[in-house]
Amino acid sequence: MIEYKRSSALFAAANQVIPGGVNSPVRAFESVGGTPVFVKHAKGAHLHTEDGHTLIDYISSWGPLLFGHAFEPVIDAVKRAADKGTSFGMPTEIETQLAELAVSMVPNVEKIRFVNSGTEACMSAVRLARGFTGKHKIIKFAGCYHGHSDAFLIQAGSGAVTFGSPSSPGVTPGTAQDTLLARYNDLDSVRALIEAQPEEIAAIIIEPIPGNMGCIIPEQSFLQGLRDLCDTHNILLLFDEVMTGFRLAKGGAQETTSINADIVMFGKVIGGGLPVGAFAARKEIMSHLAPEGPVYQAGTLSGNPLAMAAGLAMLQSIENDPDVFKRLAEKAAALHRGIEQILREKGIAHTINRYGSMLSVHFDENPVVDFDSAARANNDTFKRYFHHMLDGGVYLPPSAFESYFLNDALSQSDIDKTLETLRSF
Repeated sequence: MIEYKRSSALFAAANQVIPGGVNSPVRAFESVGGTPVFVKHAKGAHLHTEDGHTLIDYISSWGPLLFGHAFEPVIDAVKRAADKGTSFGMPTEIETQLAELAVSMVPNVEKIRFVNSGTEACMSAVRLARGFTGKHKIIKFAGCYHGHSDAFLIQAGSGAVTFGSPSSPGVTPGTAQDTLLARYNDLDSVRALIEAQPEEIAAIIIEPIPGNMGCIIPEQSFLQGLRDLCDTHNILLLFDEVMTGFRLAKGGAQETTSINADIVMFGKVIGGGLPVGAFAARKEIMSHLAPEGPVYQAGTLSGNPLAMAAGLAMLQSIENDPDVFKRLAEKAAALHRGIEQILREKGIAHTINRYGSMLSVHFDENPVVDFDSAARANNDTFKRYFHHMLDGGVYLPPSAFESYFLNDALSQSDIDKTLETLRSF
């Protein structure tokens, strides 16, 4: 077993001044056990740890690093922007340039507002949906993650049409009662909620391709069914494309599924690895935002010039290299085939879900189509799998409920080494 003495010491020091030693819980390795690995620097598809080890990276900073770490066009753009100043609190031309490019790439949107995180984008989009419709309740899906805003930290009630209840201390029952919980890939659960309160639901918010219960594939007609329900009942359909936006295709999941949402939320790729979020819609909806309309939303560092420069360089790189999505999908398919063959030969029960460059391995032989089926997988096997791969120099998501995110810097030799490591599992 590879030792991470330096990481252990750094984690102990972090615990003295940071809750749990981390600034985002999944990094703490609580789902898999052991000590988190501290990274020192990275390039391409490889992480270089504080302990001097090199790891093949399959999370790509949880999605944004489409072309790999330290991608030169993004790094150069950030350096040039930093030379001019790090923040102004005033409008800059580069905000408009990134907005124009993003709007041109994404179906069914005309205006976009930049914020600082995916959480902020989702929170703001829900507020906008409520302000636009004049209604208060939202429907979300078990296992879909939209950030840590109060309205999203809701667990199921006692039945399909009951109110949700808070799943985190600090979330009030009053907030929870306006969030209704449905089951992903289950249109009937959505219909039941709508029928119980037909005039009260402002929005349905969903990860069109979830990545927070592992990668989950929408069943045929599920997303279209949501679109039809929204059209029938005057409900806005919100696509959380923080993960999928500009990763699955130029137009994200809207493009790959041919389903148009009313409001789309972005993060990760749109910031090129810097903290950026955004939400976008047609003019009719976006005109309700302040200062044009009555729905208030603001942020001192929104549109930060360094973040805008990184995002513009990333989206321009995608524009100039549209085949990147095909290459990523081919790499994910090769990894999928290899893992499946090895696990089948070893007689290890498993299901692999893949969509574009997102992939997840569930240690259960039954289809994984929603949160409940994902939760039934063998987590003990996953823990052993994770640490075996880590010992072999492969860094996977340290949770059974997270998708892999491949990057274009991954080589065939990286994939071959990954599969070679798995063979000794």
